[in-house]
Amino acid sequence: MSLPYKDWNSYTLFFSAEYSQDFLKKCYRKINLEQPDLKSFENCYPFMYYLEHGKLYYEQAEKSPLAIQPILLFYGLVHLIKACILTVEPDYPETTSVLAHGVSTRKRKKQQYRFLDDEVKFQKNGLFSLMAEKMFHMKQLEGEKATMGDVMERIPELSAIYASLRGKQNFEKLQSEQDSLYSLPMSILDHFHMTENRFKEFFQLKSSIPISFKGKNNGDLKFEANLDTSAEPIPLKFNLEEKQYVLPLNKGEFLMFPELLLHYLLLYNLGMIARYETEWWSELIKMMPNEDYPLIQTFLQSTIKKGPYLIYQYLMHK
Repeated sequence: MSLPYKDWNSYTLFFSAEYSQDFLKKCYRKINLEQPDLKSFENCYPFMYYLEHGKLYYEQAEKSPLAIQPILLFYGLVHLIKACILTVEPDYPETTSVLAHGVSTRKRKKQQYRFLDDEVKFQKNGLFSLMAEKMFHMKQLEGEKATMGDVMERIPELSAIYASLRGKQNFEKLQSEQDSLYSLPMSILDHFHMTENRFKEFFQLKSSIPISFKGKNNGDLKFEANLDTSAEPIPLKFNLEEKQYVLPLNKGEFLMFPELLLHYLLLYNLGMIARYETEWWSELIKMMPNEDYPLIQTFLQSTIKKGPYLIYQYLMHK
C-alpha cells in the first residue's frame, strides 16, 4: 500500500533518476515489454521532467490570479498525464496526432452563454483519447459529448456548493464501520430507484473492486471492500477535502468515468475560455452574474490539490 498523499512532497522520490528508472522498469515488466532495462533508462528523465514541469505549473497557478489559473492548471495536468502515459506507453509520443488535446469545443460562444450548458466533444486522436485508452482501458469515445454541468456534478469536492446553490445532493457519504467495512443508508435505494437486491447487484457489477455485502446494521447496508487496492475504486470517489469516500447519486453516462478525465475536460474548456473568450471570462470574474462563477472558482480551488492527488494515486497503484 502506498503512503498517504500529503502534497507535492509526496512526489519527492520520483525526483531521483535511480528511483524513477527502477519504478519504470517495474511498470514495463508488468506489461511484458521487451528490454525493460533499456526503455526505463531512456524514459526516466522524460518521466521526471514531465512531473517537474507539471509541479511548476501547479505551484504558479496557486500564486496566480483566477483569470489565468485555468491555463496554468490545464498545462500542469497535461504534463502530469504525460508522465503517467509513459508508464504504459514507453514509445510515447509515437506520432504527432497524439499531441493534440483530444477534445474540442465551440470556438465562438453564443449570446447568453452559460458555462454549465457548454459542451466539449471527444475526438479520435489526442491526449484525452490516449489517456482514456492506455491508462483506463476505455475505447470508442470518439464523437461523444460532455456538458460542463454534468461533469461538474461528478466532482465530489463541489458537493457542498451544489447543496448550497441548488439544495441538491450529488453524493452519498460512505460511513466507515471498521477496516474495510463500510455502510450506506437505505435511502440510497430511493435515489437509484432500485430494490435492495437490484442495488446490490448493480453496485457489485459496476464496481472496479470486489464488493461483498454483509447484511444490515441499524437499517444501513453494510459491505466489505478494500478501497486502498485501487487508485480510484469506481464508481466510488474520494472527497479529498473531507477525506471521505462517496458514491455518486446520478447513475448517468459519466458514472464510470475516472475522475482524472473529468478534471481534464473542465480544465481544457476553462483554459480555452480564459485564452480566447476574454470578454466573457473577464465579465464573469468581475460581475459574477450567476452560479457559473462560484462553481468555477470552487472547482479551481479544489483541482489545484486534487489533480496532483489523482496522478499520485495512479502512479502508486502501478
